[in-house]
Amino acid sequence: MADPSSQNPNLTTPHPPPPPSSSPSPTHQIQSGTSELSPPSRPPCSTLSFLKTANRPKLRVTSEFDSDSLLFLNKVSCKLFDNLAKLKLSFQNNSQREISQPQVSFTSKHVSVLYDVEEKNTFIKSTLDVHPRLQLRALHNVKAQQGEVAMEANLPEPGYSLELSSPVPIGYPRATLKFPLGEISLQEKEDEEEEKQKRTLSVNGILKRQVMNGVCTALYTDEELRLRYAYKDDALSFIPSISLPSNAASFAFKRRFSPSDKLSYWYNFDSNMWSAVYKRTYGKDYKLKAGYDSDVRLGWASLWVGDEAGKVKTTPMKMKVQFMLQVPQDDIKSSVLMFRVKKRWDI
Repeated sequence: MADPSSQNPNLTTPHPPPPPSSSPSPTHQIQSGTSELSPPSRPPCSTLSFLKTANRPKLRVTSEFDSDSLLFLNKVSCKLFDNLAKLKLSFQNNSQREISQPQVSFTSKHVSVLYDVEEKNTFIKSTLDVHPRLQLRALHNVKAQQGEVAMEANLPEPGYSLELSSPVPIGYPRATLKFPLGEISLQEKEDEEEEKQKRTLSVNGILKRQVMNGVCTALYTDEELRLRYAYKDDALSFIPSISLPSNAASFAFKRRFSPSDKLSYWYNFDSNMWSAVYKRTYGKDYKLKAGYDSDVRLGWASLWVGDEAGKVKTTPMKMKVQFMLQVPQDDIKSSVLMFRVKKRWDI
């Protein structure tokens, strides 16, 4: 097909033909002309909006107010690198908007860093899995120039592991053997009561064993042995305990009258101190508690709106509220009504 401009000499001035060797084909002329005239392609609007928000992490803001101390406890956190790490800022402020105890932390699977702004100090914690059965851990206090290194190895027998740890830069190492029934730790220490410092071997440990319908626990630490037995069924819990060689004994008693009613009682034989707590729940988000503590001679009642033990994100409106009334036995007129509010925002 001939060029239309070459058929009418009055419309355009013909140019000298190019050399035959460099003459492009008609197909090439049509393609290059089209590429010069067509505008550059633009991504759709939905793609642009996705690119703007894809890199912004979601912020979680949590604020808690305590009427007793008149302090706000604030936390701002976000997850980074596809939820592989977490960055958190926490601080307190009073009614005069004065900020105190600011801290910044970075947490990941293998490294955690906490920076205290007021103390100008950094705490570093790291964990490394060298082998499926071997783990290395390290703790370091930058300002105090102290820390600890530990190595834990899982033994071939299920439930058994051996841990070796040592303070840094100076200190005595500690060996801990963990097994299904408990754990035992051995560490060398210096006896400061002797005129001449003498090294002794310190033994600490805990053993647990199923006995009848309960669990018997023996805890030995700092040359004191504490024996505890816990019996529990659907309606009753009975937990006596005794410490040796002080012979200090106590027991706890818990009775569940219904799925929503529970009574707890604790008594110490050595000091004759006791305390009692009655708890009633209304669904999952409301809880009423009332009790008395003879040690401080104080009666109290508390109302929780929101799951007391649960996280804020699982409660309605992501908020928890607690009201507490404290009534001193010796001065009823000085009773105090306090409250706490905790709220979370996802931005």
